[in-house]
Amino acid sequence: MFTLRFDMRAPDGGAPATELYAAAVEMCAWAETRGAVAAVLSEHHGALDGHLPVPVVLASALAARTERLAILLAAVVLPLYDPVRLAEEIAVLDVISAGRVSYVLGVGHRAEEYEHFGVDFRRRGRLADEKLALLLELLKGGAVAHEGRHVQVTPAPMTPGGPRIMIAGASPAAVRRAARHGLGFLAQAAPPGLKELYEAECRAHGHEPGPAQFPDRAAPTAVFVADDVDTAWEELGPYLLHDAVTAAAYRPGGATVASISRARSVAELRAENGAYRIFTVDEAVDHLRTGRSLGLLPLCGGLPPRLAWPYLRRAAEAVALAAERVVPA
Repeated sequence: MFTLRFDMRAPDGGAPATELYAAAVEMCAWAETRGAVAAVLSEHHGALDGHLPVPVVLASALAARTERLAILLAAVVLPLYDPVRLAEEIAVLDVISAGRVSYVLGVGHRAEEYEHFGVDFRRRGRLADEKLALLLELLKGGAVAHEGRHVQVTPAPMTPGGPRIMIAGASPAAVRRAARHGLGFLAQAAPPGLKELYEAECRAHGHEPGPAQFPDRAAPTAVFVADDVDTAWEELGPYLLHDAVTAAAYRPGGATVASISRARSVAELRAENGAYRIFTVDEAVDHLRTGRSLGLLPLCGGLPPRLAWPYLRRAAEAVALAAERVVPA
């Protein structure tokens, strides 16, 4: 199986945003019948390369063109949202998608984005706690008393209690935020003791630990599948490097984040053999047979769709071959 991640970067030298957004929708519609299990949409604001700022809009387009593909928004920067409006958007999208959209909420890590919205970056943790409590209450579908007024989100979500929500982060504060509400946790790093803290905090608040995902450093997060790896690095390298350099610039102190590369050239990025990886079909099959999925970033760095499609087709081919080679017990 494989996932499709889209951040919709459209830097100079890449494809225009109009082509990239159209291709993302077409790719999801095509891929859900060929082994894709989820589309993952990220969020950033005010980025010079046009990084996707409103994933809920793209998620709506994907939901309208697909029938069973899961859609994950990761991560929504909660302190930047009005929780009432966000609850309404989540509820309507839950109806449109028949419950296929889930969310990972975080506090973000770029002060520039808080300045973009006129929100105090220093208060992001407190704002996240306040807004999360209200958001979860609103998604239950009933009337809520808040600051002297009554608020009710209509229509109610199709999913009872609202769609699945997890918390993202790499700090004890993020763990406690998830545990307090009995939510799952998506770790961006795996410092010692974080998993144990999450489990203990969940139980302290009367919840069994929810789904928790911690980085697997053996699993790349931006995968392409090619017939010829050398040729693919020549073609894809500049786009992958743009993504790597820009993502690293977002986190100047984020050396512990598993998906971050500090490579400064295509050669360095390839030599790392880390988050950014190009497999042959056979290598992809072997990877899949370990029980891992292929985390594809098909339009990485503004990669033109005409170049991206052959790599997506090779990934689907690898998934089909891996399924054929599984010997029943």
